[in-house]
Amino acid sequence: MTTETKNPVEKANQQCLKGLAVKAYASGHKMHDPDKLVVDFLPIVGRIVDQVITYIRPPLTKEDLVSAGSIGLVKAARDFDPTKNAEFKTYAYIRIKGAIIDELRSWSFAPTNLSKQIRQAEEISRENIEKTGFVIDDEKLADKMDISVDKLYKIFENARSRHFMSIHGLNDDEPALSDVLISYKTDSPDALIEKKELASRLAECIKNLPDNQRQVIILYYQQELTMKEVSLVLRVTESRVSQLHASAIFSLSNQLKEYNDGR
Repeated sequence: MTTETKNPVEKANQQCLKGLAVKAYASGHKMHDPDKLVVDFLPIVGRIVDQVITYIRPPLTKEDLVSAGSIGLVKAARDFDPTKNAEFKTYAYIRIKGAIIDELRSWSFAPTNLSKQIRQAEEISRENIEKTGFVIDDEKLADKMDISVDKLYKIFENARSRHFMSIHGLNDDEPALSDVLISYKTDSPDALIEKKELASRLAECIKNLPDNQRQVIILYYQQELTMKEVSLVLRVTESRVSQLHASAIFSLSNQLKEYNDGR
C-alpha cells in the first residue's frame, strides 16, 4: 500500500489557493460591479424624484433632486454587501430616497408668514371634526378664513410641505403613510400591532375624505402612481391632482393628530 505524497511546492500552492478562495468568499461584496449596478438601477432615481417632486420649493429644482439621488445610488453601489442577504434594489431604494430627502430637508418648506394661516386652518378643521365628526369642505373652510379657495389650496400645499417628513416616515415616531397603505411588513410583533392599529385608523380617516381626494390618495400611495399618471386616470389636470392631494393630506394629518392626542 502506497501513500500519495505531495512536494512542498505543490502543498504551498494548494494552501495559497485555498486561502484566496476563503478570502474571496468572505469579501464577496467586493466582487460585484458597482458601475453596472448604477447603470441598471438609475431609472429608480427618476421614479423616486417623481414621487416627491410635488414638495419642491424654489430655488430647489428637479435636477437638484436627481443629482442628489444619483449620488445616493453611486454610494449604494459602492457600499453594497451581498453577503448580508439583502437585495440591492431594496438597499438602493433606501439610499436613494435618503439622499433625496436630505436634499429636501436642507430647505425650509413653509415661509414664516404662512405659518399663522396654516395654524388657523388646522384649528378650524379640528374644531369641525370635534363638533361634527366630519371633515370640513374646502369651500366652507375658505369661507371661514375669509379667503378664496385657490388661496386655501396654496396654504394646503405649504402645510403638505411642512408635514413632508412625517408623511414619508422620515422620523422614528411613526411609519410612512405609503408604507401603511402598502403593507404591514415588520420584524417586531409590537410594531406590527401598532402599525395595524394605525392602518385601521388611517382607513377610517380616508373613508371620511371626499371621493376625489380618496382616489388620489389610493392611486398615489397604494398604487404608487405619479401625479401625472393620477391625472390621466382621473381625467383632470396635474395641478388639480396636486390640489386634491394637498387637501387630503391636510385633512388626514388633522384627523390622525386628533387620534394620537386621544390615545
